Amino acid sequence: MKCTSSTGAVLSNAHARFTAVWALGFQLIALAQPDPSWKIHDTTRPRPPVVEPGTPSTPEQPGKPPSDAIVLFDGKDLSAWCSLDGSVPKWVVREGSLECVKDSGYVRTLQNFGDCQLHVEWAAPVPAKGQGQGRGNSGVFLMGLYEVQVLDSYGSATYADGHAGAIYAQHPPLANASLPPGQWQTYDIIFTRPRFSETEEMLSPARVTVLHNGVLVQNHAELSGPTGWMKRAPYRAHADKLPLSLQDHGNPVRYRNIWIRELSGAGQREFTYSTNILDRYVGKYRSGDDLSVTIARAESQLKARFQSPGRDNAFFLFAESPTVFFMKSVEARLVFQTNAAGVTDGMTLHIGGERREAKRLPKRANDFAN
Repeated sequence: MKCTSSTGAVLSNAHARFTAVWALGFQLIALAQPDPSWKIHDTTRPRPPVVEPGTPSTPEQPGKPPSDAIVLFDGKDLSAWCSLDGSVPKWVVREGSLECVKDSGYVRTLQNFGDCQLHVEWAAPVPAKGQGQGRGNSGVFLMGLYEVQVLDSYGSATYADGHAGAIYAQHPPLANASLPPGQWQTYDIIFTRPRFSETEEMLSPARVTVLHNGVLVQNHAELSGPTGWMKRAPYRAHADKLPLSLQDHGNPVRYRNIWIRELSGAGQREFTYSTNILDRYVGKYRSGDDLSVTIARAESQLKARFQSPGRDNAFFLFAESPTVFFMKSVEARLVFQTNAAGVTDGMTLHIGGERREAKRLPKRANDFAN
């Protein structure tokens, strides 16, 4: 029987989805099994990196992170954090802790993360005020999308999937391991980000394991999508790395000793900066007579379009610092320069071992329609 074009397209798409899922499943199985490319007890096999373990916290003193951890808050300042829009955060540092300020908004990390091991210590306000979701409420948002609930659940009733240690609105904790308000509590979280295909189909969901004060409360829990109040949102394809955020729910919840370890071959560190910083670089640049580069912004990310005779390629840029950006599919870096007046006037391109200087064209020469 001959397929119509529409039926053929459906079958083709179905086959592509099956192939992608099968390939991912094969990769996951392979990861779960011993690597067949190495002999058993092979002495030439690379050893694991040496990591100096951290030390446990006490009620009076935060512990020491592992030697390879990225310290996000050590009790001193908010240099690793900003508001969601990239502006200076309005939360306060008081007596070695980071305290939420009502109506100040969420705070997020400047650095982006995917698969990770995350350690967070938090304390609910004293004296306890309110009931249920109005009592010591905050949250840890992995990738800014997937919330592990922070709540004063000590002797306070609320819905099961909103307790401390819950994957909010999806998975209640396996136990209520809460301490009284005012006491420091710990979350140790293992997070596996969702995987998406090149056609933005979800291949595998996010999974979370959580220990609350040393008690397992989430055991490799599978998420149905981003968490949210009174809704079950589906997955939408997103970047492999996104910022971690902490929730302002109107309660002065305190945090301390926040550190993270990147997992699964994390690769180069990348950051998300405010649009005010990114917009400094938007425009057209010229390198010699044969190459023009157009920098545009798509939400919180820059995109570079390279045009030369017979060639036209575009790539997303990932921030290494406020002035240095890189690509993931090409060995390339862009370093922006500013003049004495603080205006971006050029960039240095490092592509495939070649270095080229590019000058920014006057604003009147910009043509974003091309």
